[in-house]
Amino acid sequence: FASYQRQIVANARALSGALQEHGHRIVSGGTDNHVFLLDVAAAGLTGKIAEEALDRAALTANKNTIPFDENPPLVASGVRIGTPAITTRGMRESEMATVAELIRAVLSAPDDEASLTAVRERVAALCERFPLYPPEMAAVTASAG
Repeated sequence: FASYQRQIVANARALSGALQEHGHRIVSGGTDNHVFLLDVAAAGLTGKIAEEALDRAALTANKNTIPFDENPPLVASGVRIGTPAITTRGMRESEMATVAELIRAVLSAPDDEASLTAVRERVAALCERFPLYPPEMAAVTASAG
């Protein structure tokens, strides 16, 4: 469990760092835990638009207010991104660069359905490489049903 928790934090640091390399602002400058807050207002977006676009691309994030946010909470200026779910799938720091690129692609064209479809396909391929249940567990869960 302790090594799993360390990997979650390492992934969050890697993902936030990769997003910063793409020019995105992490509200706290980085993270020391499993989650971080991405300022999307700097990219001309609202948290609501970013959350919805990311969702259409099969990436889950939640809109979230940022310090001194001028938008109301249901619109917000940021999104909260965490790494426990992707860490559970077995992804590590090297995959965080790919995830950051997928997020960047969505946030740079949140209304471009062709781009969102392409990202969704890349997300599906990544998830196939890192299934929720590894093949040895799939047999166990199938027999338990």
